[in-house]
Amino acid sequence: MSTQQFDEGRLMAVLVAPIVSEKATLVAEKSNAVMFKVLRDATKPEIKAAVELMFKVQVKGVSVLNQKGKTKRFGKSIGRRDHVRKAFVTLMPGQELNIGGEAA
Repeated sequence: MSTQQFDEGRLMAVLVAPIVSEKATLVAEKSNAVMFKVLRDATKPEIKAAVELMFKVQVKGVSVLNQKGKTKRFGKSIGRRDHVRKAFVTLMPGQELNIGGEAA
């Protein structure tokens, strides 16, 4: 496990939501990785610890990417969507993560 200790309350807040999309599904099938939307200031070790704590799986590695929010128009005014930080969490071989109910 990691040598660094994290606050458990913080770890529960690090993972915002799982990302369920075509790309996320392709990545999951190809490289045994799961995508999560995470806090903007979350670090890779924090994300790894959070996934291991919440889902009781072993994590091989974490890749993150920062996605800028798109500019959108609302009538006359211009707004912007929030910036998003995504995490690709690669699991150890043989590990499986079940998010939500699977369609049978």
